[in-house]
Amino acid sequence: MKIAIVGAGFAGLSSAKVLRQLGHDVVVYEKTQDVGGVWSASRRYPGLKTQNNKGTYALSDQPMPRDYPEWPSGEQVQSYLSTYAERFGLTPYLRLGTEVELAVPTDGGGWDVTTASGTEHYDHLVLASGIFSRPFIPPFENLDLFEKLGGEVMAASDWHSLDQVRGKHTVVVGYGKSACDITVEISKVAASTTVVARELLWKMPRKVKGVLNYKYLMLTRMGEGLFRYRTVAGPERLLHARDSAMANGMLGSVEKVTTKQLKLEDLGLVPEGQFSDIARSTVSLASEGFFEGVDEGRIDVQRDTIIERFVEQDGKPFAELSNGRIIPVDVVVAATGWSQDLPFLPPEVMEKLTDENGDYLLYRQIHPIYLPDLSFAGYNSSFFSPLSAEVSAIWIGSMLGGNHTLPSTTEMHVAVRDRLTWMRERTQGQHARGTNIIPFSVHNIDEVLSDVGLNVGPLTRARQWLLPINPSNYRKITPRLARRLGVKAS
Repeated sequence: MKIAIVGAGFAGLSSAKVLRQLGHDVVVYEKTQDVGGVWSASRRYPGLKTQNNKGTYALSDQPMPRDYPEWPSGEQVQSYLSTYAERFGLTPYLRLGTEVELAVPTDGGGWDVTTASGTEHYDHLVLASGIFSRPFIPPFENLDLFEKLGGEVMAASDWHSLDQVRGKHTVVVGYGKSACDITVEISKVAASTTVVARELLWKMPRKVKGVLNYKYLMLTRMGEGLFRYRTVAGPERLLHARDSAMANGMLGSVEKVTTKQLKLEDLGLVPEGQFSDIARSTVSLASEGFFEGVDEGRIDVQRDTIIERFVEQDGKPFAELSNGRIIPVDVVVAATGWSQDLPFLPPEVMEKLTDENGDYLLYRQIHPIYLPDLSFAGYNSSFFSPLSAEVSAIWIGSMLGGNHTLPSTTEMHVAVRDRLTWMRERTQGQHARGTNIIPFSVHNIDEVLSDVGLNVGPLTRARQWLLPINPSNYRKITPRLARRLGVKAS
């Protein structure tokens, strides 16, 4: 088949590699001038590092380089992906600096993809542009006044240099990983650095008690099993017996250690709710230097509040917060999440793709129920996003090759509706339109590979209960699928 792939991050590149190995012709469209997706030089901010350690944040057949630090920088991740593209011969199939303007299904099957260079027809379309496609910036009252006074509002992905905030009163809106990473860097050069957080989130230390790497707590089957899944089986039954007594006890212990280690009570930064909320829709590691900066007075955190409006005092810009405080501000960096937009799809296509809540109707986070010849890769954001995206590509190749068949439309509709209802209730609506599966990353991988009929062996799965997930364990699945389909994998 002739397949178009939109996006050249982890999802797009792994899809291109897997589908080429399964005998398909691919073209990858990427609007930026380099590969990387969110790790592109055009989108990364100073101080950006991975949240996962390098051993778990990789594709199956290319580990992160040994000389990389435990948490690689954004530049290193982009270099890793560039090397991946070259190693697997993907470079000739990349159309960098080429934005897809329109993609429409055709009556005879397949899709027409239009760019500035013209329109091409493809048998199948894979959307791998990711759930972090367009930054969301809240609407601020009196923004015109703020800008007239010389103020500037930018998304986190548009902040590329310390010079943009040097000597300025800077406010960072948000409390996720990006917000806290950015705050640490800004506090080194800004006149003042304030975090405005609508809600505090629990943060996991990178090393608990300064010794135990968090990967042994959260990036194992045991760690995932502490959070109750839709169905409970195997050892998880023990963890969740008697109203999840064992799981809650273990999470409670981590909460106590975290609170003490990060000095949350002393700093007045204990979040509302329980530590188990850390995996409600995302998990955030404590940024190096953040709580130390708060303790030393270089960083001010205004919790449980928002910017109500911008105001002028003595000809200078200030921000009035909903808690009543008025603070000086020259620059606002909004680290307030992303909109899961697909602007190149027509409205009639989006109507078939989403439900009344705007959630994506994707079977296995991959297959649109009501749109043929279309697949999604990377719309299962997880603890192991690179591996999860690669597994999605394997599922796509398996389906296109006839290795597995889909349930009926009715069955898929019921399955997707049930899953979205559960996700919405569990995360209080913070599920990124159905695309964020955290913390149930391995469950999703198992379910996707069960359709394919290929997975790692039982001994490997047993080890994963205590040892962090190693993407390299999955490297033989694509060649095994290729043999099953009668394709000589390259």
